[in-house]
Amino acid sequence: MPVKAILLFNTVKYLKFIQIANRVKRKFIKPIINLSSAPEISSVGNQLKPVIKCQQKMFDDNIFRFLNKEFSVKTSEDWNADGQDRLWLYNLHYFDDLNAVSSEQRIDWHYDLIQKWIDENPPGFKNGWEPYPSSLRIVNWVKWFLLNSNLKQEWLDSLASQTRFLSQNLEYHLLGNHLFANAKALIFAGLYFQGTEADEWYQTGMKILNKELPEQVLADGGNFELSPMYHAIFLEDLLDLINIHQVYDKSQPANIATKAVQMLEWLGVMCHPDGEISFFNDSTLGVAPTISELTDYAKQLDLGYKDRELSDLTHLQKSGYIRLEKKGLTVIADVAKIGPDYIPGHGHADALSFEISLFGERLIVNSGISTYNTSLERQKQRGTLSHSTITVDDIDSSEVWSGFRVAKRANIFSVINIKADDNFKFSACHDGYKRLKGKIVHCREWSASENLLEIVDKITGNGEHKITSVLPLHPNTVVSNVRNNSVDLKIKENKIKVHFEGNGVLQVVSSQYHPEFGLSIDNKQLVYSYNGDLPFKITIKISW
Repeated sequence: MPVKAILLFNTVKYLKFIQIANRVKRKFIKPIINLSSAPEISSVGNQLKPVIKCQQKMFDDNIFRFLNKEFSVKTSEDWNADGQDRLWLYNLHYFDDLNAVSSEQRIDWHYDLIQKWIDENPPGFKNGWEPYPSSLRIVNWVKWFLLNSNLKQEWLDSLASQTRFLSQNLEYHLLGNHLFANAKALIFAGLYFQGTEADEWYQTGMKILNKELPEQVLADGGNFELSPMYHAIFLEDLLDLINIHQVYDKSQPANIATKAVQMLEWLGVMCHPDGEISFFNDSTLGVAPTISELTDYAKQLDLGYKDRELSDLTHLQKSGYIRLEKKGLTVIADVAKIGPDYIPGHGHADALSFEISLFGERLIVNSGISTYNTSLERQKQRGTLSHSTITVDDIDSSEVWSGFRVAKRANIFSVINIKADDNFKFSACHDGYKRLKGKIVHCREWSASENLLEIVDKITGNGEHKITSVLPLHPNTVVSNVRNNSVDLKIKENKIKVHFEGNGVLQVVSSQYHPEFGLSIDNKQLVYSYNGDLPFKITIKISW
């Protein structure tokens, strides 16, 4: 079979029947456009608690900045500009600036923007009416409408038409966070309006929520897509849903507050001492709210959340991450599957990768993500060589391809963690390279003692292969004295030594770090390479 056909087969075989059926349905059945008047607005019982405010997105009456890229929207064609990335255009249609920092100072712009969107985006037309941007916009409009008066009937009618269209266009072909965002929008609109139609929206949204919540939030509190960034987005969704139910004196969905608290605790484990998320799978800064913002929001909603001290060794067993905290050292390690079998689109080939902070500063990192399309650059950023792990024959540990697809996946096994006195040890293996000739398996062990972290990689199998160990460094790390498979590092005034033991060769390679969408910063990678027979063992000693 052709390579592309094999990739496609090994991708599609994991999909649920409902995803395939709805892909077919969407080709032949289009949503009906209903422009009838909006239902009456419901009476509120309480004021909306202050929501998390994102960074300012609108900088003039027609200038927007998303993903570190600024663009002026002057004509109706600019809402769907050919030269813009799709994600940028999606952000344009989200209307996040309605609820951004200092948004009250831009209220006149917002009045004009809502009217402009209605006038220049005909019902059912292009990006603005696709279900995901529609879902985020509906929620943003409802939040803004609840805090502002002098609303035009035309705006309410448009909000209702958007919700009707969305209710026929739910993303069952994708599932996951997309379907949950659809449900959130239906719940928001269903509570904001009253009457039979609004209640149908609400009940549809609640049916999805009640089905998806137990699956999408794992027993340890992690979101099942295993991305700290998407976890934080999903957690904000839960907090918003609690908030809107309080506004209308409506009983909260079962277990939603408990799930939100569990998710906050999970996120605390997955953050570095700088208060920001670790970069596993599709994770980057500036998209999701920070843990500090989410914690403050949860406390406003009286969920009973209390700050707690992190354990020195935490194993998030259901989601598959391990955190070690020891006297200025933080290690966050990935011993997880790539994501849900049927929706791994945000997954990276990062099995057994890890991130380190020392002295409160990031040192070893995964390389992040800066783009969200099907480009070769995104393929590279999802690939194993962009992560702090082992690559065999320059092949990815999981077959990531075409932007958001995954064919064969690395399976994690033999996860063990041990604490003995003041020393810590944990280990795991994956079989992502078993598909190669020689049936190769990678096992990695981390052990920490006083001022020393030791990582031991064992690559077993048969035959001659190229083995590459990559340690991407944070851009603030200074590299010097490369000699005898050792290198000196410095973060601020703190000195660290990294030494590789084995029959390979160490090089310092120029690379790039992607801490935000649309942003790439030069950094260095420590690359230790070996060409020869298996089995092979590498020991990395990081001392300070």
